[in-house]
Amino acid sequence: MTIDIPFIWIAFKEIVKSLPITLILTVVPLLIGFLIGIAVALVRVYQVKFLYRAANGYVSFFRGTPIIMHVMLIYFGFPLLINQISERFDLGIQANSIPIILFVLTALSLAAGAYLSEIIRSGILSVSNGQLEAAYSVGMTSFQAMIRIILPQALAQSIPNFTNIFVGFLHTSSIAFLVSEKEVTGAANIVASTNLKFLEAFIAAGMIYWGLTIIVEGISFLLEKRVTAYNRGGVS
Repeated sequence: MTIDIPFIWIAFKEIVKSLPITLILTVVPLLIGFLIGIAVALVRVYQVKFLYRAANGYVSFFRGTPIIMHVMLIYFGFPLLINQISERFDLGIQANSIPIILFVLTALSLAAGAYLSEIIRSGILSVSNGQLEAAYSVGMTSFQAMIRIILPQALAQSIPNFTNIFVGFLHTSSIAFLVSEKEVTGAANIVASTNLKFLEAFIAAGMIYWGLTIIVEGISFLLEKRVTAYNRGGVS
């Protein structure tokens, strides 16, 4: 068996066309998950009544079960729920009219929220209580102290963890192929199936994933260097 080097380039050009879907399946869940993560982290840090246990249960479930299971549960379960609600309230909505990608994005967003909430919570807890007390001493409310003092430092310290989550969800987006969404891995399967050159196709897909990861890590390094400049007593 020999590797068809020219076909790697042919496969690369075909597979890269599916890159926008992969980026959507990565970036959108992380943005939505970030908002969920902040809310859940604050509920858990301040132990908000009636919500604290629910937040703990949410994080425990989504971190304790595989993301592929979340996708399948929502892909198969949400249509049944939507159809039942639509029938009960006579909304005229059919689940089969909803794009599949929305179910995938929902599952990935909920999973991202659970993981990001832990990162944000640990970042908040890493900021010393003395800074919170100093904020109170100059007349800030708890909300102002959190927004102006605690969260900026917590998020800055968590940049490496955010990078890991981004790279992880970039790779996790390949799960979408199981429900017929043509992202990078799915495109590699389709390209390879025409002539059974799976090795060449997946080498091309690997190059795309690796290239994206290098770009993300480079951006993360520059961002981390910038936002933590105050620790070095100046601005870069």
